[in-house]
Amino acid sequence: MVKKEITEKSPLRKLESAVQGGLGAGNIGVIASKKGIGKTAALVHIATDKLMQDKHVIHVSYSNRVDHIISWYEDIFSEISKKRDLADAMDVHDELIRNRVIMNFNQSGVTVDHVLAGVKAMMEAGQKGTDAIIIDGFDFTKAADGDISSFKKFAGDNKVEIWFSDSYIRNEGYQDEQGIPVNLKPFLEDLSVVLTLKNEEGFMMMTLIKDHEKVHAEKLSLKLDIDTLLIAEA
Repeated sequence: MVKKEITEKSPLRKLESAVQGGLGAGNIGVIASKKGIGKTAALVHIATDKLMQDKHVIHVSYSNRVDHIISWYEDIFSEISKKRDLADAMDVHDELIRNRVIMNFNQSGVTVDHVLAGVKAMMEAGQKGTDAIIIDGFDFTKAADGDISSFKKFAGDNKVEIWFSDSYIRNEGYQDEQGIPVNLKPFLEDLSVVLTLKNEEGFMMMTLIKDHEKVHAEKLSLKLDIDTLLIAEA
């Protein structure tokens, strides 16, 4: 199967249709869950899907190490290529790597403006035509005033979409009556799409909490397959 067929058959097309055609350039999306549920795998699947469409991706990691991020990309690509019988898999693999950059920052020591300046420099130097930015490991509880607004402005100015992961502690009151994780509420105006992942009956099920202007909890017919770590149809 060729790349075009694989992207057309991807369950991510269902995610796009659920959020009015996709996140879209200039917008911010968040996948939220407690730790260890699979947010990074979900973001990497979204990024790999874009790479399979010959788009460019910059992955910003706030974790101490990036080797596990590279491993996620390798594992997700391997599962997609096996599941869909990808033709010329190694050639496609090498092409995807050329269109992807991984950057690493420490949230406690670097401002958002510094991060965005680095991303902008990378876009101008080696990743012209970047379509999406993945931001993994950012702690929303430590965000300074204006940080998310700065990301939002950057997305609009540079015509890219930005996907975040968000980890919360699942306890009483961690979500409001609409299902919004409380640590995201201060930034909700700047967030276009919010999805949550929860372990239900052995699967990591996805729920759409915010869909652009609409805020309502809607369980999607999508799950994170715990065996392949791919977003799949329920």
